[in-house]
Amino acid sequence: MNLFDVSGKVAVVTGGSRGIGMMIARGLLQAGASVYISSRKADAVAAAAHELSEFGKVVGIPADLAKVEECERLVSEVSATEDRLHILVNNAGATWGEPFEQFAESGWDRVVDLNLKSPFFLTKLFLPLLTAAASEEDPARVINVGSIDGLHVNAMPHFPYSASKAGIHHLTRHLARELGPRQITVNAIAPGPFESKMMSFALDDPQMRSAIAASSPLGRIGRPDDMAGAVIYLASRAGCYVTGAVIPVDGGIGTTV
Repeated sequence: MNLFDVSGKVAVVTGGSRGIGMMIARGLLQAGASVYISSRKADAVAAAAHELSEFGKVVGIPADLAKVEECERLVSEVSATEDRLHILVNNAGATWGEPFEQFAESGWDRVVDLNLKSPFFLTKLFLPLLTAAASEEDPARVINVGSIDGLHVNAMPHFPYSASKAGIHHLTRHLARELGPRQITVNAIAPGPFESKMMSFALDDPQMRSAIAASSPLGRIGRPDDMAGAVIYLASRAGCYVTGAVIPVDGGIGTTV
């Protein structure tokens, strides 16, 4: 009965004010964790924290995590009130699409810095709190949010997005090897289509939405509980012997199509 329980654990979810991050934060709260959420816009963080507060203890901390100094500030603010961190969810991300011949350096840097560099440095900076929470019986957990676009080639011209997501998948494996001896597991989830601002350009169009749903062997887009369930599995006793894995949560699109 306690296999999927995360009661009493402390989690940080970056990009937790909307979309997949908010689905994850809500699921962890409902499963008994207390959760810190962060994203770039202060008003969005405050609104999300207010909405999520009905499910448990949640604290919002605005931070532009594309900048290492903002990662340091987030860690400092969490460390001021917590002496251990059981679950770090590196979810904050960005995308940028332009034709190949016109692709801007600024777009490339913004995407790669937030999607790939920041998870590395956040994990490094949170290491003392993760280590304090870790044990052989119940490791601390790092969960990186990748994408099925890091598993297959999407036709959209978002080159740094797919490259950064493939990168976070392999970084996950590398960190799993590095941090396993410290009793910290590192895994990644590779979402397919879920309701989010990043996917709104497609899912808000009825025809595109229908086509995307039809591309999945399960015939639908992802639901909040699908995402929450995968994270709770990795964060709970159920997933404590899993590390270095990249788990598609996509209805089969990335692995069968």
